[in-house]
Amino acid sequence: MFGIDSPELLVIAVVALIVIGPKELPGMLRSWGKWMAKMRGMASEFRGHVDEMVRQSELDEVKKQIVETTAGLDLQALDPTREIKSALNEGMAEGEKALADAQDNLAKPPAEIATDRAPPALESAEGTIAEGAPPPETAPAVTAAVETAPSTEPEIAPPPAPAAPSAEPAPPKSAAAG
Repeated sequence: MFGIDSPELLVIAVVALIVIGPKELPGMLRSWGKWMAKMRGMASEFRGHVDEMVRQSELDEVKKQIVETTAGLDLQALDPTREIKSALNEGMAEGEKALADAQDNLAKPPAEIATDRAPPALESAEGTIAEGAPPPETAPAVTAAVETAPSTEPEIAPPPAPAAPSAEPAPPKSAAAG
């Protein structure tokens, strides 16, 4: 610790026991321990302040380097909020366009939606569907049926009617099958 070995510590302990006495020695060691704890606390506080000053000086050096390297840059032009707002506005525009398309498709009768999605091979020279398209007079009826249909709740099919009893009796069960 201080360059004092075990035999030297033993000599110091014997001298302290003789000089101070066995009655006062525990109190003396207690006060010496408190004093050492205070000294260690002050040393660690001093070390903490020195470390803080070192960190601050390093931060000052880094700050100077940043100022020197960014002297030619226009930091006002690097506005992340403007970039974020523009990205959000683009996303909102795409979402509104998709919503408008969906509303247009909902407003169209199902026959028109089918013609909008028909493959080009089925179209004639006039631009109408040549085969497979429902006649135009059925489209309003289908639209009316769609508008009066219940919302998203699925319909439950009624249970099948019981079968009529057949005239032939069922074959008897064999005793081995049971």
